[in-house]
Amino acid sequence: MTVKEKSFRNWFTFSALMSTLALIVITFFLLVNGIPAMEKVGLFKMLTGTQWQPSNNQYGIFPMLVGSFYVTVGALVIGAPSGILGAIFLAYFCPKRLYALLKQLVILMAGIPSIVYGFFGLVVLVPLFQPLNGSGKGIMTASLLLGIMILPTIINISEDALRAVPQNYYEGSVALGASHERTVFSVMVPAAKSGVLASVILGLGRAIGETMAVIMVAGNQAVIPTSITSGVRTLTTNIVMEMGYATDLHRQMLIATAVVLFVVILLVNLAVTIFKSKEQRNG
Repeated sequence: MTVKEKSFRNWFTFSALMSTLALIVITFFLLVNGIPAMEKVGLFKMLTGTQWQPSNNQYGIFPMLVGSFYVTVGALVIGAPSGILGAIFLAYFCPKRLYALLKQLVILMAGIPSIVYGFFGLVVLVPLFQPLNGSGKGIMTASLLLGIMILPTIINISEDALRAVPQNYYEGSVALGASHERTVFSVMVPAAKSGVLASVILGLGRAIGETMAVIMVAGNQAVIPTSITSGVRTLTTNIVMEMGYATDLHRQMLIATAVVLFVVILLVNLAVTIFKSKEQRNG
């Protein structure tokens, strides 16, 4: 092995170790600062409590858990089908002249700051939904906005997964008499389902972790929503809104909220990993 190859190998190893170290440090910080607060308040009381009133030492995050769940599921319902179908169109149906333009637009969408999406939601979507609940801010508005925001993630990764399917799959299906459309939806898409699923999970992570755009359109009400037009507060917005002035136990409980969010995302990723491993064994 040459000196140049060794230096590259050492640099790659260092980069991998730094990424792992960063994750360990973040996890350590969250656990050290969050677990003591959970012990003081009580984990069960924290997760099931319906009142978030730091001035009265009430730290129930159940309304924020429900709000995060509703907004994230709504975003996936809107964004996942549109993103997957968009990827299928780009991979198999889009004319070459149009492809370059659409691909650049998707890449541009991925680079737009979340605050710009928030302004779009505030100026365009909120007035659109005002006849439904007066303010126009709520689960439906936030879900639609997040559904738009996760489109580039789902489209790009799903398209890459679809293009990674061997071309002989397509040629074999067509040779057996299947039409182009039937081949795409019956052969190519199922063969790329692991990559498509990964794109949806990454989109879920983007949706559940989004803060600035949600603050501007969700209504920020720390109560259990009663309808899809009700205002909500998610876990991330609760942390951002109060961290600037929180002290002592209040600040620790906000970090504990981040621990809960961290665990939720970890469990989702673990479930997907188990699902993919079962698929590989069955396949």
